[in-house]
Amino acid sequence: MKQLIRTVICLALAFTACKQANLPKEYEFGVIVNNGITVDGQKFIDSYGRQVILSGINKVNKNPNDNYLDRDSAESYRQMKEWGFNVIRLGVIWDGIEPEPGIYNEQYLDEIEKRVNWAAENGLYVMLDMHQDLYGVSMSVKDPYSGDGAPEWATITDGLPHHKGEIWSDSYIISPAVQKAFDHFWANTPASDGIGLQDHYALMWKHIAARFAGNSAVIGYDIMNEPFNGSQGIPVLPAILREFAGVYAEATGTVQDEEQVMTMWASEENRMKAFSYIEKADVYARVIDAATEINQQFERNELRDFYQKVGSSIRQVDTTHILFLEHGYFANTGMRSALEPVRHPDGTIDPLVGYAAHGYDLLTDTKNVGSQGAERISFIFSRINETGKRMNSPVLIGEWGAFGGNAPGLVAVARNILKLFEEYHFSNTFWTYFNNIQNYSFFTGAIIRPYPQFISGTLSSYSFSHETGDFNMTWQEDPAVKAPTVIFIPSLDRLVKESVRVSPGNDRIIIETIKGTTNGYIVISPLGGAQERNFRLNLSY
Repeated sequence: MKQLIRTVICLALAFTACKQANLPKEYEFGVIVNNGITVDGQKFIDSYGRQVILSGINKVNKNPNDNYLDRDSAESYRQMKEWGFNVIRLGVIWDGIEPEPGIYNEQYLDEIEKRVNWAAENGLYVMLDMHQDLYGVSMSVKDPYSGDGAPEWATITDGLPHHKGEIWSDSYIISPAVQKAFDHFWANTPASDGIGLQDHYALMWKHIAARFAGNSAVIGYDIMNEPFNGSQGIPVLPAILREFAGVYAEATGTVQDEEQVMTMWASEENRMKAFSYIEKADVYARVIDAATEINQQFERNELRDFYQKVGSSIRQVDTTHILFLEHGYFANTGMRSALEPVRHPDGTIDPLVGYAAHGYDLLTDTKNVGSQGAERISFIFSRINETGKRMNSPVLIGEWGAFGGNAPGLVAVARNILKLFEEYHFSNTFWTYFNNIQNYSFFTGAIIRPYPQFISGTLSSYSFSHETGDFNMTWQEDPAVKAPTVIFIPSLDRLVKESVRVSPGNDRIIIETIKGTTNGYIVISPLGGAQERNFRLNLSY
């Protein structure tokens, strides 16, 4: 691991003295020690009492031929540190963990732990994500491109056929095998050993939690990736299409029946035209909300009971890590969620709950991904913010983006989304990491940006403009917090030294560089009182 080196820069035109931050003894200057993350209302908090903004990327391998393990070495984790990330959403797969009922693959978990340790060595936190796509029907239909997740013994389809659409996720809607597999899971149908599928799942999580309970690099457990309703979700699309037909008729004067609208939405090429009629937030809300009650019924019942079961199982062995809950699959597109926190046996709310929302525009996974509607995107994340506030839980956007190339418009789309994250103070992990991602314009032109990682108090606001290079931040300092505010800054060689200002306390700034790079950190020592502080700088472009 390349160590960080301290570069104390006294900027003559900006301020006259640089003082070392008054750091706790155990805080290693230049290395953010993984000492655990907890929750305080809607904020993530570290052990020094600082508010934490987590920003990172997904590392998920869905390929059984790779044993569901990323092929990267420790070097890739060092690189992520250099890019300014401080968290990884690390995928784990049920099929990899429990290949036979009640039999756990300790070698697989050893490999997962090895990657957690690589992350810790580079000052990165880890959220363990129990990933699934299409439940795991690939195991039953012997098709590695039909999803990932559950082992074959836990995938009960009653012999129903599996269907694919033009986009992989269409199978949630059109595949009887996928829907039936979820139905059996939500019904807790017994496996071959007589133990229910959900019970197996809860025991599996308990086994994982027991292993990582004392690991402070792990911040928590994402209990299930994108939980799907099963056959309960079948009425969702017809409800949406009926409302869309009304919108289409009002806009064009042409009345179409459900089958005609379905034909329009079934083709990737035609979807772009269809979605142009629902670019405005109010119109989009009208269409998407037509199925809200259907999805919320699933979230209030099956999903709530499932999270309660798994959360209670984890809490038997781990009372310090965060339980990350995702809304139902359809809420990814902005449907209002009815998600609720997990509760303790006495009925009180578990305070260590995070909202691991996913947010995707309708054009995600299509060739028109760079043409996503700004109003739709804003609407989706405003709904997520609404749910986080209602739950009084911090939000970590576990998935967003899914940009696989350099399609025109992606830089603007990514910047637009990140401005919303700044506005709502969301943490996030971009979907997904792949080799040479640093060569893609959306990555260097949007995702890699200045942001506050640790705040010695409560963040009020922050923003960065790629167009002007201006970064601004305001926070309310807490006199009880002795550790410094830390802001990641890419491209320190572009730093306009005269622009660096913190008020009050302009003599409390330290700039440190990550060895071998031009990236680094602004470290601002606390003043020891309760006051508002403002910081700004400019990166010349």
